[in-house]
Amino acid sequence: MYNHHLSSWGWDYALMFIGMALFWSLLIVGIFLLIRYVGHGSADPPPGSLPRHSTETMLAERFARGEIDEDEYKNRLTVLRTQSSP
Repeated sequence: MYNHHLSSWGWDYALMFIGMALFWSLLIVGIFLLIRYVGHGSADPPPGSLPRHSTETMLAERFARGEIDEDEYKNRLTVLRTQSSP
């Protein structure tokens, strides 16, 4: 009734278990990487560089605190906006 010579039930179950473990592992790692990628986005500037709006904001804050006068503020703002990035 059962032909044991033509089937390999032990290997079939082992390969099925390994396949499912691999599938779920890759699925979990993929979801983790997707969440990590979407969560960080492009909000973080590259290391070692300040965004241009940050320097303009700092300059405006110095002007608001009275550390620099209007002429110096305008001159520095012009330099910041015309200066080409390295």
